[in-house]
Amino acid sequence: MRILSIGEAMVELGQSDQPGLWRLGIAGDTLNTAWYLRRLLGADWQVDYLSRVGTGAFSQQMVDFLTAEGIGTAHVGRDPDREIGLYAISLTHGERNFAYWRDTSAARRLADDPSLLDAALERVTVAYFSGITVAILPPEGRANLLAALSRAKAGGTRIVFDPNLRPRLWPDAATMRQGISDAAAGADLVLPSFDDEATHFGDADPQATVARYRTLGAGQVVVKNGGGPISHGGAEGFGTVTDLAPETPVDSTAAGDSFNAGYLAAWLAGAGCADAIAAGHALSRKVIRHRGALVREAL
Repeated sequence: MRILSIGEAMVELGQSDQPGLWRLGIAGDTLNTAWYLRRLLGADWQVDYLSRVGTGAFSQQMVDFLTAEGIGTAHVGRDPDREIGLYAISLTHGERNFAYWRDTSAARRLADDPSLLDAALERVTVAYFSGITVAILPPEGRANLLAALSRAKAGGTRIVFDPNLRPRLWPDAATMRQGISDAAAGADLVLPSFDDEATHFGDADPQATVARYRTLGAGQVVVKNGGGPISHGGAEGFGTVTDLAPETPVDSTAAGDSFNAGYLAAWLAGAGCADAIAAGHALSRKVIRHRGALVREAL
């Protein structure tokens, strides 16, 4: 059984406990979820990453990191002209502020070749991607990726999508909304965050988010809600999970990414939607008690 996570990983600079010093790591939304999934799933699961990097030292560091963490790199392409991006995180009361350097990232070309996408998606059990994945791609690459995912779905692959709305990555709000809607329409499971959806799609409540993505064609929708009640609806039932313990974050980086991993691991093990939500919430609570995106202590 195999999961393919698709997207961009970057050099991460995070504040350390010592003033003036920063910690260097490798992270990115779809990589974060893959990293947690690798630890939550048994040895009968293979977790691979599809991306594109350069040929320099930081790109090699990323590939080496993935290999050391047990994540497959056979579908991480090399670009002779570009390198991986970089981002820095600053925190205010546990909430993240990001500065990015990614305009010429090699990952923007990860979907240039449809044949490579088809090869990577062959015999994949679950393909996971995000709104950031589609946002960084040029229009042709975005179309290539969605077409390849559609072909994979027809062959039995389950498609999982986190809208992860990032307006700065899109040319305008209308293009973002259309790109996110196109990506979600073919997904078996969509994992949006309500605060983003309310801001950029005008949803009045999480149930409206469920209804909108269901209307687009999504099979199941689970709406993350900043630690509040989580609404879900679709092929696996409808409802709201309310008994979720709150947590004051030290660092909310990867809160949603780790929730997704906890949910998916439980879902793939046969858990019902409510139990999978509880598993995702429990992992996310542990992650946000620590600094950084990849928190070994949470596991």
